[in-house]
Amino acid sequence: MYREFLTPDDEEVFEATGEWPDADESGARILTLHDDAGQSIFFSYDALGRSVRIRWVNDQGAEMLDVFRESATRLFFTSGNSVKGISIDFHTGECAGTLEIQVTPRISVSDRLLFP
Repeated sequence: MYREFLTPDDEEVFEATGEWPDADESGARILTLHDDAGQSIFFSYDALGRSVRIRWVNDQGAEMLDVFRESATRLFFTSGNSVKGISIDFHTGECAGTLEIQVTPRISVSDRLLFP
């Protein structure tokens, strides 16, 4: 069953992250975010393709993680006094889960994709 990928508009993304998303030639939105230690997250999402990609690069420029996933159903950003994060819900029909990215103060990634 097809499920829509619900994403915030660019202004909501800016309010939560302090960054405006860019767009690539296909219309996917792209964000580059940095933690307090100089590490970076390159996060892109495509509402029509229902996909996300997360690239985590450390302060030396070495790639720590590169994840591409389809079947995204909801994207939301969290923002507090010292913490910023990204959460993406997925539903593949057979599995459901959430990918959580904490951007500040230090980058961390948590992924759960389980059979219902």
